[in-house]
Amino acid sequence: MNPFHYAFKVKDIDSTRAFYIDILQCEEGRSTEHWIDFNFFGHQLSAHISESLPELDYCGLVDDVKVPIPHFGCLLSVEQFKQIQTLLEKAKISFIIKPQLRYQNQTGEQWTMFVLDYSNNPIEFKAYTNPKEVFSE
Repeated sequence: MNPFHYAFKVKDIDSTRAFYIDILQCEEGRSTEHWIDFNFFGHQLSAHISESLPELDYCGLVDDVKVPIPHFGCLLSVEQFKQIQTLLEKAKISFIIKPQLRYQNQTGEQWTMFVLDYSNNPIEFKAYTNPKEVFSE
């Protein structure tokens, strides 16, 4: 599997470090006073300070709940998902979609949760009960 690189806007480095390092326990990579890289579950996130953060557009519909598009996230094991859920709850992070099991007893059964980081970037975490079903219909 090839790791992806994703660059996105944040309001400041300190709150970004607090969310991605202190809460999610991502490892910090290179950084300057204007940007910071993280190891996001094996992928490279590059957070850049911007004074022009986009407004959220809740145009996506997931199980009759509007979710912001665009968003990014990560596919995790169920164990990792539960660990991240615990870290987010301990930090009192509000959920756009609370942790829940979707498509129970169906192809594609998955745990999912949506949160916002401290710069209002929407993030979805997923864990498929059977990882072989990620691209199944």
